[in-house]
Amino acid sequence: MTALDNEPGSNRPPVQAASPAPDNSPGAGDGVPTDHGVPQTTRPAPEDNAAALSGSKPVQLRIPAISTSSRLLTLGLQGDGTMEVPLSGQADLAGWYRHSPAPGQLGPAVIAGHVNSLDDGTGVFHRLESLQQGDEVRVRRADGFVAIFTVDKVTSYPNESFPTDKVYGDIDHAGLRLITCGELNVATGEYQANTIVFASLESVDPPKSK
Repeated sequence: MTALDNEPGSNRPPVQAASPAPDNSPGAGDGVPTDHGVPQTTRPAPEDNAAALSGSKPVQLRIPAISTSSRLLTLGLQGDGTMEVPLSGQADLAGWYRHSPAPGQLGPAVIAGHVNSLDDGTGVFHRLESLQQGDEVRVRRADGFVAIFTVDKVTSYPNESFPTDKVYGDIDHAGLRLITCGELNVATGEYQANTIVFASLESVDPPKSK
């Protein structure tokens, strides 16, 4: 994902919401859905996996292994059915897809970010592909909890075979997917693939007492 991904005709992965859009009506909390249906997964959660949390909007992302820290934007769907991405000028920020579970909640939370920028050449996820199994990803939520994930795998998929079900489909544990672009075609200047990090919730830090 570059800053040009917001231009017509750009190559963005198809998006299929894993759950209904959040209810933002009065009394609906912070607009994060709390029920994502019956889990349908092919991978059991680790025995020591932390219990899933209720819904709360994520506000900050930290990935120590690649020195990444970002305030989190909230992303929705565009008119053409593709997921929104951070706007031009926001390449240093990642965004949570609000039609996915909140990080730490049962199901696959989805966070996307740019790999580079027209301004300074780097995006918030420019080192995402260098993550390795076992690396830690920390997401602080509006309720004060910090959901701590461990990377399961880092993969790359061509745009034409983006794994929609694997990324957005229901699972039986609290998971996380980090998405950015990968494999630049130098001749066309377009990205031909997406780098996707799959991670699982391992522990939760409670809110700090004031």
